[in-house]
Amino acid sequence: MKNLKIRTYGKINLYLEVTGKRENGYHELEMVMQNVNLYDEIYLEELEENRIVLTSDSQYIPKDESNIAAQAAAVIKERFDLDRGVKIHIRKNIPVAAGLAGGSGNAAGVLKGLNSLWELGLSTRELQELGLNLGADVPFQVMGGAAVARGIGENLTAIRGLKNTWIVLSKPALSVSTPEVYGELNVEQLPEKPIQKEFIEAVEKRDLHYVSNNMYNALESVTLIKHPVIEEIKRKMMQYNAMGSMMSGSGPTVFGIFKNQEKAKKAAYHLGRFHRQTFVVNTYNGK
Repeated sequence: MKNLKIRTYGKINLYLEVTGKRENGYHELEMVMQNVNLYDEIYLEELEENRIVLTSDSQYIPKDESNIAAQAAAVIKERFDLDRGVKIHIRKNIPVAAGLAGGSGNAAGVLKGLNSLWELGLSTRELQELGLNLGADVPFQVMGGAAVARGIGENLTAIRGLKNTWIVLSKPALSVSTPEVYGELNVEQLPEKPIQKEFIEAVEKRDLHYVSNNMYNALESVTLIKHPVIEEIKRKMMQYNAMGSMMSGSGPTVFGIFKNQEKAKKAAYHLGRFHRQTFVVNTYNGK
């Protein structure tokens, strides 16, 4: 039986603006997303019997059909009416429920992996369309690298991402529910801060000073109030010489941008004494 091993990468939001809410409850967004080289490993193995089996070394993710990676396999099987089985094993490194799109990356990895393993011939666009039914971050994770995302995440424009940029990620010992954060968000009270062309150009020019000083995340208006420790981590990031610091996605992970690896390692050392899930990573734009 055939098998495949793939890596799926975490992401940070350099910009996240909520511009409105659709009648179906989904929020309209404008985001600049960037992969980082913190990754999970997914092992796909064909099964003789027609079923989906999911295992993981993590105690924090479901091992049944409620797991988004298992749902991705089910979507592929349904799309082609396949009587095939697959075992999915996920080795987790990306923190769970952290605002880093680890689960969405796992789903994207299964979509791409099964497309290759079973020689289905789906294009990137078709995989993204399938992924959108699973989660708003899945289409970006199918593409990877860096992108401007609009709509509910389905309108993607690839951009030249930050290169060789040192990032510190620090997640406090709490989990945040993305639906709850969006549910408590009052869009009408948010300031209008659409992504400026200058910000996108700064990312592509790799102008860390401009990017660090102009990042924005509308969801901080909810999550920081509920969890003051996030603001404290942001403050410590700056104290430890970050060029800029912000919460990623709906949180609670905070990231800081650093001029060099030495400064990033020093900050991670100090933060890691209080928050075990602290990582020094680099931006990732694909092979």
